[in-house]
Formats: sequence, C-alpha cells, structure tokens
Amino acid sequence: MDATTTSKRAVFRTIAEHPNYQWPYYRIPDIEFTAADLDAFEHDVHRLASVWFRHDAHEDVEAFICWCPLYHLDFSPHDAHPAWHAQSKPTVPMVRALMLMDLHGWAHETAFVRYLAEQPALVDALGFTEVPDQATLWRARHERFSDELLDAITACVRNIRVLAGQNRVSVPPQKTDNTAEANTPRSWEQPNNDEPTQWEIIQRADELTKQAQRRIFPAFTFDRDKQASIPEDAFWELQTYLGLGEDLCANEGARSFITESTRERTPLGHVHRYHIRQQLSTNAIRDMYHKAMQRLLAEATSRSEYFGEAAVAIDTTAADPFTGNRDGHEDEIIGTKEDDDEYAYQWATIQVVGWGPRVMLDARPIRKGDTLVEIVTDLLESAEDLIRIDRVLMDREFDSQHVLETIAERGHDYFVPKRKRTSEKAVARRMEQNDVKTAVNERGLHLGNNEWHETTLLYVPKRNFDGEIEEGHERYVVFMSSEPILGSVEAHIGLYSDRQEIEAGYKQIKRFMAKTTSKDFVLRFFYFAFACLLYSLWRLIDHLVQVSFTDSFTDEPWVTMHDVLTSVKKHTGIG
Repeated sequence: MDATTTSKRAVFRTIAEHPNYQWPYYRIPDIEFTAADLDAFEHDVHRLASVWFRHDAHEDVEAFICWCPLYHLDFSPHDAHPAWHAQSKPTVPMVRALMLMDLHGWAHETAFVRYLAEQPALVDALGFTEVPDQATLWRARHERFSDELLDAITACVRNIRVLAGQNRVSVPPQKTDNTAEANTPRSWEQPNNDEPTQWEIIQRADELTKQAQRRIFPAFTFDRDKQASIPEDAFWELQTYLGLGEDLCANEGARSFITESTRERTPLGHVHRYHIRQQLSTNAIRDMYHKAMQRLLAEATSRSEYFGEAAVAIDTTAADPFTGNRDGHEDEIIGTKEDDDEYAYQWATIQVVGWGPRVMLDARPIRKGDTLVEIVTDLLESAEDLIRIDRVLMDREFDSQHVLETIAERGHDYFVPKRKRTSEKAVARRMEQNDVKTAVNERGLHLGNNEWHETTLLYVPKRNFDGEIEEGHERYVVFMSSEPILGSVEAHIGLYSDRQEIEAGYKQIKRFMAKTTSKDFVLRFFYFAFACLLYSLWRLIDHLVQVSFTDSFTDEPWVTMHDVLTSVKKHTGIG
C-alpha cells in the first residue's frame, strides 16, 4: 500500500492526541530550543518516524524521507551558501537528498546521481526540479553544510532504519559504490556481495570477543588487596569456566580449572564462594552488571547502527523448584507464578527484543513483598540509562493498571495481554454471537482516588493447540496497548510476538549457570546475573559479526554459542 492523505493525517492526529508525543520540538513549553537547533531536527524526524512506520500503508522508507516535513526548521546557521546564491539548491531538498544518500550507504555522489536520474518521480518527491549534479552534491557534503548538520543527518537516518526495522518495514540494503575506494572495506567490514566463509565468521567473532572481554571484566571487582596472591581476574575467569561447563559446581569446577588455566594460582571453590558471599551484595552485583553492559553497549554503538529506540520485554523467571528446608529463607525462596505449591528463587529481567541483539539489560532478585510497580520501575530506570526505550512488552502477570500507568508516565508505550474479567468476557461473548473477528475499545482503568488510566483494549481470536477455534469468551484473547492502532488489529498484535524471545533467552541463560545447592541469596543471584552477562555477550557478538559483513542482521544466529564460548575460554587463559 502507498501512503495516502488519510494515512498522513492519521500520523499527525496520533501525535497530537498522544500525551507524551510532542512535535515540533522547539515549541514545547519550558524547552529552550529554537528552530535552528539540530536536536530539534533529530527529535522531529524521530518522532514522526516512530508513528509513521506503525501504519499499514507506510512500507517505503524512501517515501518517508521525501515526505518528512522539514520546512519548519531553520538550517541557515549550518548552511554556508545563502539562499540567493546562484548555484545553491534549496536547502530542504538537499538535506533530504543527503538523507537518502546516507540511507543507501553511498560514499560517492556519482552512483547516487545515476540512481536519481533513473527515477524522475523520486527527484520530484525530494523537491528538486531537476537531478542535482555530482558537483552540487559534493559541495553540499564538503563545503556547504556544517559537520554538525551532516552528523545530525546521519543520526536521523540511523533512527529511521531502526524504527522501520522494528515495525517490519523493509530497509534498503546499504550499497557499495562501483569505485576502488568504495570497494576497499574497513578493517572490520566486507563488501555486501561477498559472502563470508565460516572461517571468516569465526575469526571475526574471535576478534570481537577479545575486545568485548577487555571491556566487561574490569567492571567486576572485589574489595581485595591489590597485592593478593591470587589476581582478581582469576575469580571472574573461574566463574566463566563454571558457566561454560555442564552443571559444574564451584568445588568440582575449581579443581578442573587448576589444570586447564594458564595461571600459576587460581582460587579454590570454597574461597571463590566466600568472596562472593562476604564481599558482594545484590546491589553491588547489579551495579557491576550495569557497568559491564555500559561497556558492551559502547562497543556495539561504535560498530552498529542498531541503537535507536528499542522494544524491551520485562519478565520474571524462576530457578528450579526448591525442595529442601527453607526455614529462615521464606522471603527469598518464594512461591512461583504457576498455580502450584512449589517454591523457588525468582529473578526479574529486562531484555531487548525485536530489532537488535537480545541482550539482557538488567536483572534483579525478587523477594517476598516486592510489588510489580517496584520491579518494573527499578528495571526501567536501569535500562533507560543504557538505551532509549520505545515499547515495553510484558505478559499477563503485569496487567496491573498501576504498572501500566507507571510505564506511560515514563514516556513509553506498552503492550500486555489482559486477564479477562466480567466486562471483557461479556464483550467477547457478544463478538462471538455477532461473528465479529476483532474489536478495539477505549477503556478507563481505575487507579483509586477518582483517578483513571486510559488504555486501548484489543480483542482478537485465538486458537487452541490443535488449531481449532475456541467457543464462548475463550474464543478471544484481550490485549492492552497505549499505542495508536493505525493499521489492522492483527498487524498490531503481531508486534507482541517479540516478547516470546525472552523465554528462549531464559533457556539459554540457564545453560550458563554454575550449579549450587547453597541457600545463600547473594551467591544464587550472582550465578544468574553472570549467566545473563555471558548470554548477552554471545548475542552481541553475533549481532556485530553480522553487521560487520552485511550492514544488517537477522534473527538466525551466524555465530553459535559454542563459537563465542570457545573464544572466551581462549582469551581468559582457559584450555
């Protein structure tokens, strides 16, 4: 489908009606920006793109760049050619042209001019009366526009690519110019038309793993004497070794580590556990994890265009059911979310899903009495310090109106299935009686003190495990969303499938966990958090390897978990 006047109006109507969307940026009260500020340029393009690509009719990234309103902005402070200059092309069309050139990844103007010459409709849509020549484009990039404006253009295009990808809109692959310079890859790049061999993939993964490890290990620390006989890094190498083994406990793993490590002295199992229990706390572990993720994401940001706004999933996971005596640990070994009589240690996480590497941004322990609002607020505060969050996905466990209000107040959209109460069951029954497939209802959720949270309820049919349609209200599943429904309900619901990735992540993470029977809460949480870090390292390395060869990435890993862990072993002196 092509963009229409109606679909464009829907975009602006959505922005105008959303309480947390502002446009244009420089007109926001109490914001000291002007139309000439490049932050306003980046914000306005980002906000429009975030809504534009959610509409079913908007499936063309080039069309967005050509349409995106820019005439309300003032580029004159960054434009060396005055408007009356005889050789100047209009500013906005030139900015759009450079955005389009950046989108396709052309390093030289000749290929871009040839591309425009073959598409007169695109030239007209950009705002030109004729195809700009190569010299005009070269001057714009090297003489006319400031470096700050060129950087802002690149940032805008990076966000456009990310937001399009998040909404399943095809992004043009970045092309390689037909010139000697363009065909010379950077140290970590490969031309798109040259398929890498498995050996090249593994070599690249090994290089990136080595660089990443140098960043993350310094984030972990004990309060030990610097002159201690066993270096501190040996403890983190031992923990890595325990995570790489199959159900290795500290004592058994430490004995094997002595022979496999290249170090002269390594910690014994009981010494390793002692330092974790006595010198760390759950807060200290989370602080170290946060610093490690900052370092990992800094490495990724320098190599990948992925980090615009991201969708995240918040969920909880339980350790294996606890069958021993939990006296004195009732606040830590708690009932699971399943409808049974089992008890277990529980952790909450926030993970990137959808577009980008599936890294675990943070993990926190759950104790008896922790509320959902406290858990969600805590995880969002931590994640917001690492990335920009667009959409928060959760399961039915989090369908509290106070949780939803908390997320909305922080400026994020949410998507969560709702447990059907009496009113939702009644709506579903009426839909079945009238053979209605989908429905969208506005709803106010009571917060107390005569305050309400406004949300949108979406009703869609569900199927049982045999693929058969249920009957009665069970025929429908209900979702709550703060996002505008710009296209079909089914397409909107499809975005929720990204949340399922976190379950696959939990299964992998448990493979990285050292084995223990200890009831110590700090030790248990440390084992889980370190496993999350190893998992995130793998997903990030796989992402960077794909980007280095193709400037894009897929859900299907190129690099196996075994490849990365083998590299980890090598670079930590194990084996």
